[in-house]
Amino acid sequence: MVNFTIIAGGYTSFIATYLFNSDTSSLSVLGQYQSGANPSWIALHPTNKSILYATNENTNGALQSFEIGRNGALSAPISTVSSGGDSPAFATPLADGQVAIMNYNSGNGMIIPTTSDPLHFGSAPLITFPFTGSHPHMALQHGSEVFIPDLGADRIWRLVQNGSPSEWKIQGQITQPQGSGPRHIAVRGNMLYVLHELSSTLTQQLIPPAPNGTTPLIANFSILPPNPPPQADWHAGEILLADVSPQFSQPYIYVSNRNTGPVLDPKGDSIAIFAVEPKLTFVKQVYTGLDQIRGMMLGGPENEFLIASGVAGDAGVIMLKRTNGGADLEIVATNTEIPTRISFVWLD
Repeated sequence: MVNFTIIAGGYTSFIATYLFNSDTSSLSVLGQYQSGANPSWIALHPTNKSILYATNENTNGALQSFEIGRNGALSAPISTVSSGGDSPAFATPLADGQVAIMNYNSGNGMIIPTTSDPLHFGSAPLITFPFTGSHPHMALQHGSEVFIPDLGADRIWRLVQNGSPSEWKIQGQITQPQGSGPRHIAVRGNMLYVLHELSSTLTQQLIPPAPNGTTPLIANFSILPPNPPPQADWHAGEILLADVSPQFSQPYIYVSNRNTGPVLDPKGDSIAIFAVEPKLTFVKQVYTGLDQIRGMMLGGPENEFLIASGVAGDAGVIMLKRTNGGADLEIVATNTEIPTRISFVWLD
């Protein structure tokens, strides 16, 4: 028997913990732990897997820290610090222990240092992105830079540290197709993969030289499933990149579709699968029964499983297994005790 513990955030006042048994293909809720309101995005400390960070995606946004105990049980919030803005939809710790948090509605964010230990936060100045209608949606560390895809500005901002920890500046940008709405990104080697929410596209390009280099798109794919229901309104959600391993000889990208229109597909929204090598190629759409897939995460010793949930409806959480070398997904477990979840981290 192989058990995996997974923590899940959502638009509630609690963070949930799940247990997945890969031998029996069962997914069960272990517990629900009180947090601040709307812990929509959660992330583990990069080296100390007993520390969890969570956003509070509210008008007055915040970042919280928790200790993780046995079977994924969470402590009460240990430290809470303001995000400096409205609706932080994403947070991630950096390699040196600072935590980046981005405020979607107010077009700004912070990179917050920790103090005596990773559970307690220091202070940081606000980083404001110079574009009216800015909607920063993610942060990804790449070398000495932090990339910030900005859905409202059609740019990926390039941040670098400017002196002491917490002091960061915008050194440049990577311009994206007009009206595309870059939401989340992934990097493999010198390649940048961008999932665009408004155009529902996946693009590939070489990472241009800093600070303001440009490179043409190598690929630009629609991620949408065929034959959508009438009045479908699409908004791309999440991108996951699974690299090679002993079990999986080829890298794949998995991206989620979200139909926010009034008529839903009975099969649910889909996850689109793309092969990465020798060139980016569409492989398959896998229907999930979920409504508006916003949160999904790979896990297992070789990332052989993918957990996902919708932000709407009541289909709960599903576990999928990567099959056919990663070119396909099969639903192996479902749990509907909690109707929706937004983000996941794997502990095991």
